[in-house]
Amino acid sequence: MKNFICIMCPKGCHLTVDEANDYQVSGHSCNKGVKYGKAEATNPIRVVTSTVRVEGGDAHLCSVKTADGIPKKLVLEAMKEINSVQLQAPVKIGDIAIKNLLDTGIDVVTTSEMKSA
Repeated sequence: MKNFICIMCPKGCHLTVDEANDYQVSGHSCNKGVKYGKAEATNPIRVVTSTVRVEGGDAHLCSVKTADGIPKKLVLEAMKEINSVQLQAPVKIGDIAIKNLLDTGIDVVTTSEMKSA
């Protein structure tokens, strides 16, 4: 049995996932909790947000995030990859900072604009 607090809505239901019984979820008040509980027990994913360095811009850092969730076990390795990136200004929202991060099929995209200095 695994226990989670659902983050899919403000209720914060206390979920119990029974791994021995086909990942049945209890403690949920809606179907979102069932989906979240099963996913969290079998393949937890996280959206990673961070910053990357920018050269020649009106600031030195630009915010970025993964375009979708990546496996939780890859988060630390992903941060090492993200921290090694340096972009060149100008940067637009949605620009790809890293294509196919760690062969996950998920890109890292910029979430702020950076004008040239």
